[in-house]
Amino acid sequence: MTTILIIEDEGDVREILSDLLSVENFNVLEAENGSIGCQLARDFQPDLILCDIMMPELDGYGVFATLRDNPETATIPFIFLSAKADRIDFRIGMDLGADDYLTKPFTRDELLAAISTRLKKHLSLQQHYTVQLQQTEQNYKSQLQQAAKQRQYLLYHDNLTDLPNQLALREKFDRIVANLGKISDRTSKKPVFVPVCYLDLDRFARVNEELGYEVGDRCLRMTVDRIRECMGNPAILARIGGDEFALLLEPVESKPIAEQRAASIVEHLAPPISIDDREVVLTASIGVSFYPRDSRQLDTLLNQSKQAMRQAQQQGGNQAKCYSVALSVGSPDRLALETDLRYALERAEFALHYQPQVDLATGEIVGAEALLRWHHPTRGAVSPARFVPIAEENGSIVEIGEWVLKTACQQNLEWQQMGLRPIGMAVNLSGRQFDRPDLCRRLKQLLGALDFAPRDLELELTETILVCNPEFSVRVLQELRALGASIAIDDFGTGYSSLGYLQQFPFDVLKIDRCFVCGLDRNPKNAAIANALIDMAHQMGLTAVAEGVETAEELAFLRQHHCDRIQGYLFSRPLPASEFAALLKQDRRLELR
Repeated sequence: MTTILIIEDEGDVREILSDLLSVENFNVLEAENGSIGCQLARDFQPDLILCDIMMPELDGYGVFATLRDNPETATIPFIFLSAKADRIDFRIGMDLGADDYLTKPFTRDELLAAISTRLKKHLSLQQHYTVQLQQTEQNYKSQLQQAAKQRQYLLYHDNLTDLPNQLALREKFDRIVANLGKISDRTSKKPVFVPVCYLDLDRFARVNEELGYEVGDRCLRMTVDRIRECMGNPAILARIGGDEFALLLEPVESKPIAEQRAASIVEHLAPPISIDDREVVLTASIGVSFYPRDSRQLDTLLNQSKQAMRQAQQQGGNQAKCYSVALSVGSPDRLALETDLRYALERAEFALHYQPQVDLATGEIVGAEALLRWHHPTRGAVSPARFVPIAEENGSIVEIGEWVLKTACQQNLEWQQMGLRPIGMAVNLSGRQFDRPDLCRRLKQLLGALDFAPRDLELELTETILVCNPEFSVRVLQELRALGASIAIDDFGTGYSSLGYLQQFPFDVLKIDRCFVCGLDRNPKNAAIANALIDMAHQMGLTAVAEGVETAEELAFLRQHHCDRIQGYLFSRPLPASEFAALLKQDRRLELR
C-alpha cells in the first residue's frame, strides 16, 4: 500500500486530507508541524509527502531542505500546499527542487491528479535507475571476468611470446610423467625417457645492445615460431626468461633419438632472420637431460640440461649436447671465473652504476637504482647474468651484496654533502642475503654507522626469492619495513607465483618488468596487462614503477594510465656516480608534454 505523509499545522485541513486519501486506499501518516514531519519521514520512508508551507517554527521550505540533505529522504516526491497564490512563492518552492505546488483551495481531482503524476514519475525513475544499476552490475561482472582472465594469463603465460611459463611447464611435466608408464606399456617393454631440453640463443645480448630491445623482442618471437615449426605437436615449449627456453620433447626409447631431434632444432634456427631489410644471424645451443635416467625432479633436470647447454656454447655454440655426470664437476673456464670472483671485491674490480627513477607527475629524478658492474682486468666487462648466479651458488653474493648496500648508501650521502637534493636509493637484495637470519640486524648497524636515513633506502626483491617460504618472507619484510626502509617487488609478473602471493607480502613499490612495457603502444596484450598492473598497484596502495621505458609512445601510455615512476633508456642508461651527480646538479627533468 502506498504511504503518504501529510505535514499540516491546521488540524481540520489535515483531517480532510487524511480522510480523502484513506478513501482512495492510501496509507496516511500525519504530522502537525515540520519537526514531527521530518522525524516521521526518516522513520517510515513514505512514498510521497504533502507539506504546508506556512507553519510555525519549521516552515515547509525548511522541512524540504532538511529532507533533501538526508540521503534516506532526499528522493521522496514532495508537493507543497499553500494558501498563497503569489508567483514568487511558486518559484521559491520549485527552485528548491519540489516536485509540485498546489494552491489552496484545490479540488479532490486536482490533488489526486498531482499525487498520481508524481508517483508515476518516481516509479519511472526508480525503474530507470534499476536498469542502470543492473547494467552497471553486469559491466562490473564483465570487468571482473576480464581481470580474472588477465590474472590467469599472467599466472601461466609469458607475455612476450605467448608461451607457457615455468608454472605451466611444471604442470605439463607432471602430466607427462603421470602418463609415462601407460606409454611404456602400450609401445614396448623398453624403458621410456622424457627429454628435457634447455635452449639458449648464442650471443643474443649483442642483438639487444646493437639493434635495441624492440628488434631483440621481434627476433625472439620469430625464433619461437621457428622452434614450433620443427618440434612437433606432442612437444612442449616454455620460456624460462630472456633468451632461454625449456622444451619437453616426446618420450623416446633411446638417447640418440633425442639428440637427433635437438640437433634438428638447432639446424632449423641457423638461417638468418630478416627484420626491416636487415638479416640477423641467431644460432642456438641446446642441452638435453632425461627423465628418469638423470633425475626425477624437474628443477634438477633443467639445471643438468643447462649445464650441457653451457658446455655446448663454450665449444662454439650452434650445437646440441646431452648431459653427463662429468659436466657437474664444472668446466675449467667456470672454475677460473669463480676463483677470480672471490678476489674481485678485495681487488676493487666492482663498481656501481646508477639508473635514474623519474616521477611522472613532475618529470624530476626521485630515485636511483644501484646496479653492480664487474670490470675484470683481463676479461673486461663481465655480464651480471654470468657472474651473479655463480656468486649466489658459492655464497660470495652475501659479501658482495653488503658492499653494494654500503657503497650505494655512502654515494647517496656524498651527493647530499655536495649540496644535491636528497633522492631515494634502490638496492637489490639477493636470495642468499634475504635468507640470512641476521639480515635486519646487520642492515640496522650499517645504516646507523653511516647515519643514513632508512626512509631513503628501497630494497628490491624478486618474487621468486619470496615464495619459497612465504611465512618467513612476510616476517622479514615486516622487520625491514619497521626499520623504515621501503620494499619493492622487482621484475613483477615474470615468475610463476605473482598474484597468488602478492597480497601476503607487505610491499611499497611494484616494479613492472620491461617485458610488459616494451611496445605496449602497439601490443594490445601488453597494454592491457600493464594497465591492469598499474590499477592493481594503486588499489593495493603501492607505487607503480615501469622498467625499461625506451620510447615516447611507451611513456605517453604510462602517463595516460597514471603510472607513478619510470626508469629506462628513454631518460638515461645506468651511469657512473659522477655522471649521475651531473644530472642532479643540472636538475635534468623528463620532458612532459
